[in-house]
Amino acid sequence: MRILLFPSVLIVLLASLLSAGAYEIEQHKVFPAPQEGANLRIISNSDIDIFSPMVVAFQRKYPSVSIDYTVVSSTELMTALYDEKQVFDVAISSAMDLQVKLANDGFTLPHNSSAAGLMPDWARWRNHVFAFTQEPASVVYSKSAFAGLEVPTSRQNLISTLRNNPERFLDKVGTYDIRQSGLGFLFATQDARTSDTFWRLNEVMGSLNARLYCCSADMISDITKGDLAVAYNVLGSYASARAASDPDIGILELEDFTTLMLRSAIIPAGAEQPEIAGAFIDHLITASWSEEGADYYPYPKLNRNEIAPNLSLRAIRLGPGLLVYQDNLKRQHFLQEWQNAIIQQ
Repeated sequence: MRILLFPSVLIVLLASLLSAGAYEIEQHKVFPAPQEGANLRIISNSDIDIFSPMVVAFQRKYPSVSIDYTVVSSTELMTALYDEKQVFDVAISSAMDLQVKLANDGFTLPHNSSAAGLMPDWARWRNHVFAFTQEPASVVYSKSAFAGLEVPTSRQNLISTLRNNPERFLDKVGTYDIRQSGLGFLFATQDARTSDTFWRLNEVMGSLNARLYCCSADMISDITKGDLAVAYNVLGSYASARAASDPDIGILELEDFTTLMLRSAIIPAGAEQPEIAGAFIDHLITASWSEEGADYYPYPKLNRNEIAPNLSLRAIRLGPGLLVYQDNLKRQHFLQEWQNAIIQQ
């Protein structure tokens, strides 16, 4: 029987925080302004604990701006903006394809950023979508669970290790439920376009009764608890942060390829504070792309040079190419193929 796992703990919200919408909220926090002034509403799939230094630093520059910060999954962010037309001033997401779709379909405002000169051209799209991180899709594992085994250095190695040790890895392999996770779907489609090993790996994970997750944080937590031995396509920024405090967590360095995601920000078309939203995006750009950087920037340092195609790092490009699998027929076909591979009933 397939095991579906969702966040074990959700922050309880007062009903009055938002108008009754169908999208699901994971976290919410208000950062009050030191001085009375405007309110900036941000919807994001970046956890509060990770992103809050960026918010606090912005308020030091703009002490009269309070920030209402709502955390949702990337899929729920799309539901809120695209389907329900909820009002937010900034939307931050790791699902690059969904951000581009929002911009392409007229759900965003342009921003002529004063900080755009700091960015390489490939890090923004049509002055609507602005990237401010580079984060790898990682394979995270429990070192104790792999005791006595050679650590895989490629997807083919990982396939062989899992296939040859079913008693060790049965019910102990995790990955995204790409039907629920926008980022998971993005990673999966990019993997499939890069190499056929994606499908073979999913078939092997499916034979081991893979656990399916909504988000990276839950996969990493289950590795620390011993419920998982290995998790595929976990956000590297989350994994590195947890590995720094847990010596049992390892991150596989795969030599075949590593996908790099660009987390991005947009200004939704219905923004009530577009000028302040633009200032916040400039704040993100300056913190991420300036040569000196910023001590409050919580993500890995960015590479200003476009990744060479012969290297194992494969950066996903912002642009209309990301819309291929947003076509309903192509999306449904891909999901069916994925389900056939990983949900073996």
